[in-house]
Amino acid sequence: MRSFKDLDAWKKSRQLRNDISSLVKKFPKEEMFRLADQVIRSSRSIGNNIAEGHGRYHYIDSRKFFINARGSASETIDYLIVALDEGYIDNSVFEKFESDCETCMKLINGYINYLKEQASKDQP
Repeated sequence: MRSFKDLDAWKKSRQLRNDISSLVKKFPKEEMFRLADQVIRSSRSIGNNIAEGHGRYHYIDSRKFFINARGSASETIDYLIVALDEGYIDNSVFEKFESDCETCMKLINGYINYLKEQASKDQP
């Protein structure tokens, strides 16, 4: 892979980030600098960590950032649960976003496994 932009995990995280940005515009104004800000930050962090990990060029360093990206996807789900509990989104919207986050996590896990395989090939 030449660029992080070629990774399916990053592509999916970009789509999720853009969808989250559209979603939070429907939140109440008083949540713009609370819940909306937090869910935007966590969704952005997924792609940010993927990009940074890809740029590390070392398996151990890269893996750390991909694990952080996976954590940010989980964090995003938790913020969406808050939005559901507060009545800002309904269950069908939550389930769609939860599924998108889980897809990101699966793609990230796949890349982590790829990094493990590559690291083991480099071991004597």
